[in-house]
Amino acid sequence: IDATCWWNQRGFGRMARELLSAMFALDSEHMFYLFIDQAPTESMNLPNVEIIQVFPDRPATAAAIANSSRSLKDMVQLYKAVSGSPIDLMFFPAVYSWFPIPKKIPAVVTLHDAIAEHFPEMIFPDWKGRLFWTLKVKLALWQCKRVMTVSNAAKAEIKQYLGVNGDLIDVISEAPNELFCQSDNAAAGQELRQRIGIPPEGQLIVYVGGLAPHKNLHGFLEGFARARAKQRIDDVHVVLVGDYDGAGFHSNSGDLQQFANDERIKGLVHFTGFISDEDLLILYNDAMAAAMPSFSEGFGLPAVEAMACGTPILSSDQGSLPEVVGEAGVFFDPYDVDSISEAILKMSTDRELRHKLSAIAIARAQSFTWERAAKLALGYLEAAAQGVKVRHG
Repeated sequence: IDATCWWNQRGFGRMARELLSAMFALDSEHMFYLFIDQAPTESMNLPNVEIIQVFPDRPATAAAIANSSRSLKDMVQLYKAVSGSPIDLMFFPAVYSWFPIPKKIPAVVTLHDAIAEHFPEMIFPDWKGRLFWTLKVKLALWQCKRVMTVSNAAKAEIKQYLGVNGDLIDVISEAPNELFCQSDNAAAGQELRQRIGIPPEGQLIVYVGGLAPHKNLHGFLEGFARARAKQRIDDVHVVLVGDYDGAGFHSNSGDLQQFANDERIKGLVHFTGFISDEDLLILYNDAMAAAMPSFSEGFGLPAVEAMACGTPILSSDQGSLPEVVGEAGVFFDPYDVDSISEAILKMSTDRELRHKLSAIAIARAQSFTWERAAKLALGYLEAAAQGVKVRHG
């Protein structure tokens, strides 16, 4: 397993940590070989895990992102490490950290989505990053035996924009960490608000994720401004949680911060930067709703994290979000700002609706577990190693 993405703080890094940890905990006779390029974490030290560490000039979390690239020397190190190991199959939990391996070893590569191919102008600030990404994905697809992804919507997007045969794509899912649950701690909410600069009073709409153009935050904030113009919702604030610089990926946080000074919403939009999961738990529980306004998502992990806390979702109707959120949200067309504003008004003014959606959210979140995802993933990997064709229901 390529575990060089373990330390990434974005969604695909979290997915790798959660999925692999759940996979190691399953009752199986497998030995898992983890190829890493940083010091191993305590959670990797397990009887069924063999750690193989290389020492690159720069780890994958710094080199395999945006318009950067790994050095040839570093990839040769990883190639040799894999070549010298007694493995039956190579698994890449994220295509971001893919590197070449010997052709004789069957490989499975995870593509979380095809957003970069669907919306290249929103993902890549320049041609260089787009070129490196395109080459990496093409090489990974050429070398792999099968592709894994995290939703049926992502599978459809990969088929359409990357031309991968659907019969070669296996679908698992993601799930909330068990930390995320309902919690009624008003004092913790007040302490967090004070610490991260949110007013002590008022209802919160929380967004968690990258501050990138395809996340449609500009459209969401314009929808918020129009909602305020239509009806008095002076007690509603928007909280944007995410790394300003995008953790090495394209970010338009500067434009968003400038737009947040628009007179219609000034003082009502708050940027927290990155916050811990413990603080995120408090914030989700304090929020009226969680916003997922993207033009596309491969899965939408923040949505199920919020749902596990009983927080309804203000959701785009694109990509995987209808599939993941189900009946636990109020949906809008992300390309229609008036649709966004109507959804915000509906969520902000209907307390009974929020109460109903909260109950649905909790029940729905419980249907997503990492154990189930790990069992599916391991079954697909076993079939790929044995050359068995998987029958999809």
